[in-house]
Amino acid sequence: MSKRNIVHIEIPSADLDKSGKFYQVLFGWKITPMPEANYAMWDPSVQPGGGFNPLGDDVRVGEVLIYVDSDDIEADLKKAKSLGATVLQEKKEIPQMGWYGVFKDPTGNMIGLYTSLHRHA
Repeated sequence: MSKRNIVHIEIPSADLDKSGKFYQVLFGWKITPMPEANYAMWDPSVQPGGGFNPLGDDVRVGEVLIYVDSDDIEADLKKAKSLGATVLQEKKEIPQMGWYGVFKDPTGNMIGLYTSLHRHA
C-alpha cells in the first residue's frame, strides 16, 4: 500500500526555458526539457521532484498542482467524488511513466493522483 506521499509537483509556467533557468540558478535544480511533451521536469536531488506546466485554459498562474501516490487511482477518484470532489481528469496513461488522475476538492483545490509504472517498495 502506498504511503500517500507527495510524489510530484507541477508549477505553471509562461516560458518553460525561462522557468527552468530561474529555478536552476535559484535552487540548483536539475532541469530536463521534454519538448515532445511541451513540458520540463525539475529534480531537486531530494524528492519529490516535479515539472513546469505551460499556461493554458486548464493551467493558470498560481495553481501549483501536487500529485499524491495512489495504489488505485479509479478507487481514489470515486472516493473523492463521494466526499464532494469533482473529477477533472479520469485515470490517464503517461506513456512509459505511469498513470494520473486529477480532482478538485470541495474547497476548489486541484489535487493529482499518480501511480508510477515502476512501483517502488
